[in-house]
Amino acid sequence: MKLPHRRQFLHLAAGAAALPAISRIAWAQAYPSRPVRVIVGFPAGGAADIFTRLIGQYLSERFGQQFIIENRPGAASNISIEEVVRARPDGYTLVSVNATNPINATLYEKLNFNLITDIAPVAAIARAPIVLLVNPLVPAKTVPEFTAYAKANPGKISMASPGIGTPGHVAGELFKMMTGVNIQHVPYRGQAPALTDLLGGQVQVAFVAMPGAIEYIRAGKLRALAVTGATRAEALPDIPIMSDFVPSYEASFWIGVGAPKNTPVAIVDRLNKEINAALTDSKMKARFADLGGVPLPMTPAEFGKLIADETEKWGKVIRAANIKPE
Repeated sequence: MKLPHRRQFLHLAAGAAALPAISRIAWAQAYPSRPVRVIVGFPAGGAADIFTRLIGQYLSERFGQQFIIENRPGAASNISIEEVVRARPDGYTLVSVNATNPINATLYEKLNFNLITDIAPVAAIARAPIVLLVNPLVPAKTVPEFTAYAKANPGKISMASPGIGTPGHVAGELFKMMTGVNIQHVPYRGQAPALTDLLGGQVQVAFVAMPGAIEYIRAGKLRALAVTGATRAEALPDIPIMSDFVPSYEASFWIGVGAPKNTPVAIVDRLNKEINAALTDSKMKARFADLGGVPLPMTPAEFGKLIADETEKWGKVIRAANIKPE
């Protein structure tokens, strides 16, 4: 058999080595060729579900394949993350990643996954401030007045949250640590029952993500004392930011999309590009604003850094407040 000339051999070898890369690119260009599942770890109707559905609808229209939202509530959204960690890394199973997940990384000692290493960050979607809300019967209309009222009544004020370790809970614990107030935490099984008792006066205060609070504020049923983001919220421009009164205080609810680790980079980058394009769409931005959220365009690396930074930040709060899961 005649052997190929050295130059021919090197040319053939280079072509063979390039085949996997070419096939990966072609695969990404053909993606998706069937419906994509997006797992949300909370019931339908919550902030995580609403924002994910908005992006899912946009992606369905852009790609011509359905991005199907599947709600898998349970264990503070850990069930949804675990399901996606076990899924094939082919881009056809995605997960809604949100502010609760980095909290869980410290709150739960024996998770069956590592959020930072087992989930590939794809794209951030939105950020929404948390709002310090009080029942209108509370005789405080500003954060300083509320702090003074709480210090004058140590242990007598109840703070509702959607559950132990939720963003609303740890935001309240951070407020307690930074102001020195003594407020009793009352965990509920979800945001709806917590808001019901706040409206009824059974509890006096709560830290609630803006999408779930904004209609009650606009209707005058609950009083907003501050938003916890770095700037004032466009949807509530008259409400001051918490750091005006508690320097360096910041807490927010955010949401994004993740995939199993080892999902092809080309697919991750394509999803990131399309999601970021959605965030510049005028109709999408208006819908986000109506919900009290702002678009959060990021690269996969930037979103990964956000997850890591939030894991470190809330880990310190959980350890300092000695928060334990239910």
